[in-house]
Amino acid sequence: MGNVLISQEKISTSIAGADAYKIRYASYDLHGKPTQSTGLVIAPAGEGTDRKIMSWAHGTTGMGDASCPSAQEDPARELTLYFASGSTTPIDYGVPGLQKFIDEGYVVVATDYQGIGTEGIHQYTVNRTNALDAIRIVHAAREMKVGAGNKVGLIGWSQGGGTVAAAAELEAADYGDLELIGSVAMSPGVPSIALKLPGLGSALGSGTPVPPDGHLFMILAAMTAAFPDKLSLDDVFSPLGKKLFEENWNTASVHHFSDILTRNYNLSGPVIQVNTAKLPVWMGAFEKASAAQKKPVCPVLVLIDGQDPNGPCPLPWQLGYIDAIKALGGDISSSTYPNDDHFSLPQASVDEARTWLNSKF
Repeated sequence: MGNVLISQEKISTSIAGADAYKIRYASYDLHGKPTQSTGLVIAPAGEGTDRKIMSWAHGTTGMGDASCPSAQEDPARELTLYFASGSTTPIDYGVPGLQKFIDEGYVVVATDYQGIGTEGIHQYTVNRTNALDAIRIVHAAREMKVGAGNKVGLIGWSQGGGTVAAAAELEAADYGDLELIGSVAMSPGVPSIALKLPGLGSALGSGTPVPPDGHLFMILAAMTAAFPDKLSLDDVFSPLGKKLFEENWNTASVHHFSDILTRNYNLSGPVIQVNTAKLPVWMGAFEKASAAQKKPVCPVLVLIDGQDPNGPCPLPWQLGYIDAIKALGGDISSSTYPNDDHFSLPQASVDEARTWLNSKF
């Protein structure tokens, strides 16, 4: 495995009885290309051995340094939301249920993902690249004096839901001596599933300009970063869209980026314009990038936000992932939260997630 940890810096935390660190570590993308990522390690204060590990995979924040969770004020904290009343944060960051995980003796790790706080364009929703970051940070934490054992549970939300789905489908060499005991996917975003369903897939294949959507825009741009030899921004963006991407990917977090796209679309015209002749190549790349390609190595629990079936990660996408894993013979179960939307789901469901992981340890 070699040394994974590059640097560590102890930081303050509002979590009682915890020590927190910001770290930088070595990782690689789905092609094996070396990368670096930053993230957090939060552990119970004091000495310990063979502690359980929970790897948290965050939801959408953006594509560059402006979107970095560990660079925010008091990053080792409970989840705080952009959409919460009184919010002053540009992104969602923190870990839901963090205090209880620490109280129960977990070492908690939380990757920022490559390109968010480190060099390069973030491979947003490239599930397999994101998954490697969520596993490599566990290896990094085990090089630190925080008492981390080798048994790991994963929890991810939205983009991170797709991340932990793919993290249960990696190669044995990626895990090394780690034992994955369970993966909890909160409203998972799996692009290959989404593109097979009516809506997103049919919109891209229509040959007409697609109204701007920050998430879709970033998904398409990220795929060109992940497959630069096969895919191009010119395949999917108008000249205006390409200009807006190049000017804003590193400095605008997701909600800011979405507003920039909408305003410029209304003023000046299309930003997403797909060359349908290139779609077969794109679809093949999405398959390689996404989760739901093989039977997971551990049980999976999907937690579904049921209030709005057309939310940021629509209900058919979540159910489509479940169906795909069942077809692969995976051990998968689910719970639906009918009174929660996409953004309230993590806090509403994290107690179930923690209880389920505890049962697997």
